[in-house]
Amino acid sequence: MSGRESVLNAVRGALTGVPGYESPDDVPLAHDRRADHAGPDIIGLFTERAAEYRATVVRVPVSDAATAVGRALARSGARSVVVPEGLPEGLVPAGPWSPLADSQALTVGQLDAADAVVSTVATAIAVTGTVILDHGPGQGRRALTLLPDQHVCVVRADQITPDVPDALSRLDPYRPLTLISGPSATSDIELDRVEGVHGPRTLDIVVITDD
Repeated sequence: MSGRESVLNAVRGALTGVPGYESPDDVPLAHDRRADHAGPDIIGLFTERAAEYRATVVRVPVSDAATAVGRALARSGARSVVVPEGLPEGLVPAGPWSPLADSQALTVGQLDAADAVVSTVATAIAVTGTVILDHGPGQGRRALTLLPDQHVCVVRADQITPDVPDALSRLDPYRPLTLISGPSATSDIELDRVEGVHGPRTLDIVVITDD
């Protein structure tokens, strides 16, 4: 008996006794997903999981958000920072870096030469330590967060969801979505890790809470 015949026989056996008038839509599916899968402290879980992916995560009150962004840029020695349209004013503090506004659509060469980009996010997932961009205001087009060597993400605490289904329920499926779990990295056949191949080599996440 071939593999194909084995599969078809198994399907036929599973359908034995099913009335001919019954359709799959007539049988409701049991959805018993645990609502508390992430536990009570989803912010703490998110910071822990994101750090496991080698992201640098800090948690600060909203009044210190710009200071935390400045520290992340200073730590990498950034000299030019891409600022997407719609980024909250004052989020990128003054420093030894030059802001590059994307209002006139920076070229690929300009983005590749930029040291860092600062963006907000659409939502984040606690159990995976993932941030999601839908490239709305403050997030910029996809190229902005792929070409600079450092990406500083600013995440509000109320944007962090417990699990993947919770995050997807907040998103518009018709928008372009970028899911980021740690800095861009890959490994060769000998498992030598190389970072910064397909995107930023450094990922900083600033989680802001109420004062």
